[in-house]
Amino acid sequence: MTQAVSKPNASRQGWQIRASRHLYESHWYSVRQDEIRLPDGQEITFTQIEHPGFVSVVPVTPDGQIILIYSYRYTVDDWMWEIPAGGLGNKPGLTPLAVAREELAEEVGGVATEWRSVGSYYAGVGSSNVRANVFLATGVQLSGAQHLESTEIIQVRRVPITEALQMARSGVMQDGQSALALLLCEPLLREALNGKG
Repeated sequence: MTQAVSKPNASRQGWQIRASRHLYESHWYSVRQDEIRLPDGQEITFTQIEHPGFVSVVPVTPDGQIILIYSYRYTVDDWMWEIPAGGLGNKPGLTPLAVAREELAEEVGGVATEWRSVGSYYAGVGSSNVRANVFLATGVQLSGAQHLESTEIIQVRRVPITEALQMARSGVMQDGQSALALLLCEPLLREALNGKG
């Protein structure tokens, strides 16, 4: 089935989208396949993941600890050091900040006194349009129980800021999205550390 696809920059480069169809669709993500004619006349098939995006939360306690999660991931069949995160697709109508608040509460049982948007980035530009929205949550208290999905196996850990940043840099934290979110927050985290000193 052909669907209209708007890619104005591709059109400006001379890419002609001749047909488009979804191979798979869900509220989490969709897989779309486009038939494209390039400026040199070559015809290619380009398959990409369409994703509504997700949030990443860097949670900091009043005493300067980062709340990390140690999570089993079926996709790689391994345990990963991560920060709380979650998709926007199953929470229609909520802003990224509202989803971030929910994920902090659900995954670690936490609430924050202050929230700051640190920015966003694309997480897989070679195959997906997924955008991550990064938030710094400060004054975090773990005051509630976790409310995990049936597929989530999560252990909550407190780690000093400098150690969490080192984990992101050294490769101990192999989830790239979590590592990048921590490093994007680093100037603000260092500022908080210096303020304590």
